Amino acid sequence: MAAACGSDDDSSSGDSDMADDSGSDDAADDAADDAADDAADDAAAAEEEATADSDEGDAGAVDGEAVQGGTLIIQSTQVPRHLNGTVQSGYATAVPGTQLNASPLLFDENFEAQPYLAESWEIAEDGLSVTLHLVQDAVFHDGTPITSADVEFSIITARDNHPFKTMFAPVTGVDMPDEHTAVINLSEPHPAILLAMSPGLLPIIPKHIFDDGQDMKTHPRNTEDFVGSGPFTLAEYEAGSIIRLEAFEDFFIPERPYLDEIIIQITPDPASIVLGLEEGTTHLSASLGSAANIIRLQGNDDVIVTSDGHEAIGPVQWLELNVNDPVLSDVRVRQAIAYAIDRNFLSDVIDQGISFPAITGIDSSSPFSNPNVETYEQDLDAARALLADAGYSDGDITLTIDYIPPSQAPYAEYVVQALEDIGINISLNVSPDFPTWAGRVAAGEHQMTINNVWNWGDPVIGVHRTYLSTNNVGVIWTNNTGYANEEVDALLSAAGAEFDRDTRIDLYHQFQEIIADEVPIVYLTTPPFWQAFQPSVQNPPVGIWGHMGPMHEVWLAE
Repeated sequence: MAAACGSDDDSSSGDSDMADDSGSDDAADDAADDAADDAADDAAAAEEEATADSDEGDAGAVDGEAVQGGTLIIQSTQVPRHLNGTVQSGYATAVPGTQLNASPLLFDENFEAQPYLAESWEIAEDGLSVTLHLVQDAVFHDGTPITSADVEFSIITARDNHPFKTMFAPVTGVDMPDEHTAVINLSEPHPAILLAMSPGLLPIIPKHIFDDGQDMKTHPRNTEDFVGSGPFTLAEYEAGSIIRLEAFEDFFIPERPYLDEIIIQITPDPASIVLGLEEGTTHLSASLGSAANIIRLQGNDDVIVTSDGHEAIGPVQWLELNVNDPVLSDVRVRQAIAYAIDRNFLSDVIDQGISFPAITGIDSSSPFSNPNVETYEQDLDAARALLADAGYSDGDITLTIDYIPPSQAPYAEYVVQALEDIGINISLNVSPDFPTWAGRVAAGEHQMTINNVWNWGDPVIGVHRTYLSTNNVGVIWTNNTGYANEEVDALLSAAGAEFDRDTRIDLYHQFQEIIADEVPIVYLTTPPFWQAFQPSVQNPPVGIWGHMGPMHEVWLAE
């Protein structure tokens, strides 16, 4: 299995617990349940406190009918390689790409599928096929009808070229009984395929343009004379500078989009974006940069600043432990490290209140996250006792910690201090650049490292890769801890093939409980995608994909 990277756009930057010895008597079980409930309450309180300065996503909502017209100005630091999301992952491609192309499905705030280019769909009883029924009157920007042949071409292109291999790996083919019906055939049940048909993951592209034998990753039409299926057309594209999009008059949803135009201005400087938001020349941005910038905007009553949106991306910052290391192979040492770290300090002090303490490796906004696992609230006495039980006295253990340079240095420096407080000698291993860090971690040459990894909506896409024993393949953002547990492999395999939502949730909850017990990873914080916008922006992009979703419902109040 290849890595689904945790980066902004496949770039060179980051995506990115206590042993429960269950007793046999009822009292022990009750105590464990109470402890789990307390941990869940603490985590919820911490997140509530952390979001105290976050505006509600609909804080600027006004009464009245939507207004047609207007130009939305978005500023971003993200530079897309091109605009074809069937072969390119990431935020920079998806923001313009989801305006230019429609996908089969949209998803609501509960991660439930909603109609888009597919007006309805059915899953076979055996889970081995998904049938899409396309809207009847959809056309590409050149007027060519969108048919099941285009859906088949897009799915197979993504299966064969997209870096997130797990999304469509079980697809054996797509049948086309008629022009508006596509039957996706699977080698095994694969519930993740629904979320994989989100706007940023499966744009429907025109077969009549791209199926000409050229390499899809370097196809000239990925940027030149781009013809899409979405609510906006490409009017202007200057690489690294500006992307101008115009409303597509023949979009298949009547009277949409509301906006006449979207202009994405690309700048490397978040400070200039903040200034544009303050002066009102920028409507919307999720490229706010430092905590200081976010806090500065939070103090401006004329700008809405919110952590709402982008929940499906699910970035988690964590400390990976190489379990093949002689010292770190002992679960008691790993648990001691977890107890030494104060996640609230990381969130409140180092991140200045703009991140949340992490609970598990599945983001807390996901329906699959388990809020009742052991979270290892800082307890230095418990940490020292575990080290003593493992046979170590103060100064017996010497470790090094890696991190993604330079952004994660403060986290790594804090971990050095925290582990020294429990008698572990630890030093920083400073890589000169991202490739050096990635090479060390991928090769298993590290003892521990700070990392930032994204969930990408469905656990099959962004979570499994970290824990499956079969995915320790010497590639960054795979199983870089060396962790192997047959029960975990079996739970993930079962969850990845289970279409029943409640059963799937239970399987993922069991998986998270085991990981919390064995601690191959210490979860630190979840840094949300803060975004800011003018109060005039109505129906702002605060859904689970945030700016990586279509903005056909966005409008500007007068």
